[in-house]
Amino acid sequence: MKPTRVLLAEDHALVRAGIRALLHNLPGIQVVAEASDGREALRLINTHQPDLVLMDIAMAGLNGLEATARVTKEFPTVRVIILSMHSTEEYVAQALRAGAAGYLLKDAAATELELAVTAVARGETYLSPAVSKHVIANYLRRAGGEETSGDEKTASSAVLLTPRQREILQLIAEGHSTKEIAATLHLSVKTVETHRMQLMGRLDVHDVAGLVRYAIRIGLVLPDR
Repeated sequence: MKPTRVLLAEDHALVRAGIRALLHNLPGIQVVAEASDGREALRLINTHQPDLVLMDIAMAGLNGLEATARVTKEFPTVRVIILSMHSTEEYVAQALRAGAAGYLLKDAAATELELAVTAVARGETYLSPAVSKHVIANYLRRAGGEETSGDEKTASSAVLLTPRQREILQLIAEGHSTKEIAATLHLSVKTVETHRMQLMGRLDVHDVAGLVRYAIRIGLVLPDR
């Protein structure tokens, strides 16, 4: 039986090494490549054609959600499991909308990693039990007529942004200049400026600091990035 070929995308070297060690101990699993950001992951997927990708949700440059959306569009046979510290319903919903086949919390036990990889490799969808409980609890709360929190409303509005706008928003929040963003995305400076103005208009945010705060609230970047 052919092994399941796995690509690991995680921007923290020590965390990546730990996950790689766990994967090496699983029968029928072969780690074929490792990436430290979303763009590198896409390049390596094209090169190695893995069966499955373990994708960190919070990576600089191109985060895991945006990378997953591109993987499912450009490499439809590749399955993606999102790795995340967040168990909130909105993060899970964004991952599933992006095309992820699994959502695994980083504090999960090694046995759960095996369950997730095995299930997704079989063509199933896997959600960490803690995530499932949270999603169900939120659904019941809303069904009971309780108010949606401000943070949840803010995160939900993120789906109004195009993938390109989300990509530019992340780079702005990470402190890149307009020229740097243009060079990274192979766009003109004028095009990047246009996207930034459209972002501010759509989000009703009027300065870069506001864009940074918004990007943090919806999980595009972490506060310490």
